[in-house]
Amino acid sequence: MQQAITGYHQDEYGDWVAELACGHGQHVRHQPPFFNRPWVVGEIGRNEHLGTYLNCKKCEEPAELVPPG
Repeated sequence: MQQAITGYHQDEYGDWVAELACGHGQHVRHQPPFFNRPWVVGEIGRNEHLGTYLNCKKCEEPAELVPPG
């Protein structure tokens, strides 16, 4: 499910995590040749990508069924 980037924070290793409109987070790394996101290394680039949509894999996971009771 596509969700907009609303902000960023760094994890315990210093990697950038995009905060998504759904409340989930997704790492946004620049590690060529695997991930080509040079915009993530600078504040200006990150700010320019606020509102960009990323595919949130957590939103696509089936919801856990909670037994009634």
